[in-house]
Amino acid sequence: MKQTPEYDAIQKQMLPGVITLDGFLGNDTRHLIDILNDDDGAVRRAECTHEAIADRMQYFRNSGMPGLGEFITVDDRFDVRVDSVRGKLPSPFGGPGMYDKVNTTVVNKALGREITYTDLHIHFVKDHGFYEGKGSPYRLEPQDLIEILEVTADS
Repeated sequence: MKQTPEYDAIQKQMLPGVITLDGFLGNDTRHLIDILNDDDGAVRRAECTHEAIADRMQYFRNSGMPGLGEFITVDDRFDVRVDSVRGKLPSPFGGPGMYDKVNTTVVNKALGREITYTDLHIHFVKDHGFYEGKGSPYRLEPQDLIEILEVTADS
């Protein structure tokens, strides 16, 4: 697939200082379409889908919400903390609505590994297959999400 003018415009919205201080691309100089295609390939090689990953992210976000600000145990295998920061962010992809500044941290106790993501990340993954650019401080590696959140094809 080729980078379109629409993707050029979206990529400009992802630059530092436009929506967020750090932006969403890090030091990744590839076209947005190439970032999306590479991450899509990683998810497919893992025999998974962006939707399954995002659904699992949402599951932990929802499960951790009752303990707002404190870790709670979910499914006996995970410790989850949801933190809310005031404010909302728009998606650089456009579309309806704004996304709450909510961070979810999931600790997989069996693996001794953890990952933190935002509500905007859930949207990015589910609706666009976007995990941020390489070098971004908030980049999520698809394989890390799959392993830590124990995402399965039928999640």
